[in-house]
Amino acid sequence: MKTRFLFQGVELDGKQMAYVSKRLLRIKKLLTPADSIEVEVDRNKKNQFRVEVMVVLPRKLLFRSEEMTESVEGSIDAAIDDIERQIVEHKEKRNDLLRRGGRSIKKRLTIAGEARL
Repeated sequence: MKTRFLFQGVELDGKQMAYVSKRLLRIKKLLTPADSIEVEVDRNKKNQFRVEVMVVLPRKLLFRSEEMTESVEGSIDAAIDDIERQIVEHKEKRNDLLRRGGRSIKKRLTIAGEARL
């Protein structure tokens, strides 16, 4: 899994960087090794931190979240929660469609009367 950080006009100390890495573990558990994560952190003129998190899957899927708060920790928390929700919804939708297809095949399946089950 590739993780790329981009800091524009901001320098994070070791404690903040450790916090960001710890929070990213929540979404890394949901992804495969072929996926990539991009985290962009910058500060605007109002002294607010903008955190943008993008998850790119090989099947040309993109999950993106952007949050702006007074602290890096608050922004990363909100962005990670949003990304996690998007990924879980996508996985649930995919599983539901697979199960729905299986149910429709099972309904069309006929069994001979002489068959022993």
